[in-house]
Amino acid sequence: MKIRNSLKSLRERHRDNQLVRRKGRVYIINKTQKRYKARQG
Repeated sequence: MKIRNSLKSLRERHRDNQLVRRKGRVYIINKTQKRYKARQG
């Protein structure tokens, strides 16, 4: 999992990327391509 300041550019890299907010943190998850996983921090 990558930790980035801004997730906007990561979200646009694959069409299945989803922006999810969990426990006050923002995550990018992708069910089909698992390598696109990131947390904002």
